[in-house]
Amino acid sequence: MTDKTATETLAAAEAAPAAEAAPAPAAPAVNPFAAPDAPDAPRDRRALFASLRWTAAVLVFAVTAALTAYAVVEPERTRIPGLSTLSDGRWDYPTITKPVLPAGAPLPYGPDNAEGIHYAALSQLLLPAPEGSTPDESLKADKDGMVTQDRFLAEFSGKFHDRVVQGLKEDAALRQIAGRGWTTPDGTATRVYLLRFHSNGFVASFDGCKSGMQLQGADSFDLDSAWSKALIGQSTKGRMDHTAVTTFVEEKPYGPQQTKVGCIQAGDLLGMVIQTRKDAVDDVPFHQTVILQDQLLE
Repeated sequence: MTDKTATETLAAAEAAPAAEAAPAPAAPAVNPFAAPDAPDAPRDRRALFASLRWTAAVLVFAVTAALTAYAVVEPERTRIPGLSTLSDGRWDYPTITKPVLPAGAPLPYGPDNAEGIHYAALSQLLLPAPEGSTPDESLKADKDGMVTQDRFLAEFSGKFHDRVVQGLKEDAALRQIAGRGWTTPDGTATRVYLLRFHSNGFVASFDGCKSGMQLQGADSFDLDSAWSKALIGQSTKGRMDHTAVTTFVEEKPYGPQQTKVGCIQAGDLLGMVIQTRKDAVDDVPFHQTVILQDQLLE
């Protein structure tokens, strides 16, 4: 064998194993238009993002709720469409203020005024008429706001009228009468009287504003159950009630109109509120009128 032949045989033997080996796998084709794969976000970062989203949502809700509440509370309710407040029947009275006492005069029910003598002008203790009402021309007062005894006595009827007249003559304790009357657009006629006596003992004994009274067009009265029910459960903590209030309603059957009466005993003063209305007197304005007059006498 020649040197050339030996060299070729050796080269063929070395190349044979390489030819028999499995070819290497081809690399996958790369899409030049595909978006690169995003790396997976760490778990704690995903939790942080979720927490931030919920916090933002809660803040938006809270701000929206606060703005809505402000929009409802700040304006007058009657000016908000769909949320107007219906009237409960109360009348619009002027601001009620107590009169200034004469210099050196004690307050009613004070430690130096145990009998509850009122030194203010009687007309200034009389409840003003509500807004929109028409004055009662039949109840005319003089320049000091006083009305005659005969005008007051004209409220009573029959034998009861004679009884009241006789009682006032015998006691001779009545000093002054102030009165005011009005009619509201709903047809309710109101007359308020204040009677000043020489002392609180005469107020308690006056029979003109008690059970059994008889007024013009109303001969029989009963205690006002609506007033009594309203007082049940009322807190008296911190209150000093110096007056005694009793309300009466005309018993059924009554005529074309109903009468209700409020009687207020306040030291040397007696307040009498008379309301009449076709068919029936509403409880709310009647009680409101009695309460406001009572507060002026406290």
